[in-house]
Amino acid sequence: MEYLDIVNEEDSVIGSASIQDIYDKKLLHRIVHVLIFDDKGRIALQKRSKHKSFSPEHWCTSAGGHVQKGETYEQGALREYKEELGVEAELELFKKDFFSDKRGIRKFLRIFKTTYNGPFNLNPEEVEKMEFFTIEEIQKLVDSGEKFHQELLYFLKKYFGISC
Repeated sequence: MEYLDIVNEEDSVIGSASIQDIYDKKLLHRIVHVLIFDDKGRIALQKRSKHKSFSPEHWCTSAGGHVQKGETYEQGALREYKEELGVEAELELFKKDFFSDKRGIRKFLRIFKTTYNGPFNLNPEEVEKMEFFTIEEIQKLVDSGEKFHQELLYFLKKYFGISC
C-alpha cells in the first residue's frame, strides 16, 4: 500500500496516511507534475492509460503523481518521470502552486520542466501515448471536447492562457 505525507497549511509534514485515507478524509498532501518541452517549444502531453483509476484516457502533463512518504518534491518528480516515461532527465522547478478541486481535495503542487525531444519508453499501465503540441493545438483539443485532467486544465489556463 502506498503512503503519502500529510502536510499542514505551511507545507510542513505532520504525519502520513494511505492514499485511500488521504482522499477519504480530504487530507492536505503533495503532488508533482513535469512539463517536457521539445526544441521547438512544444509541450509533451501524455494520454493516461485506460488502466488508471482517476481520469483514465485523459490528457495530462508529461508526467506526474503523488509525492510519496519521505520524498522531496524533486525526488517524486524524478521517480514519476522514470516510472511513466522510462527515461531520466534533469528537472528545473517551474512553478509552485496550490490546488483545490470540487470535492474539497487540497494539494500543494510543484511543477517541474525539462527539455527533451524523445524517444520515450512508455509504461503501458500508466501512459497510452505521448504527443507534442503547440499551445494553439492544445486550445483546439480543449475546444473540441477532448478529455483533460483537471490539474492540467488549471495549469494551461493559469500559465499558458488557454481558455477552458
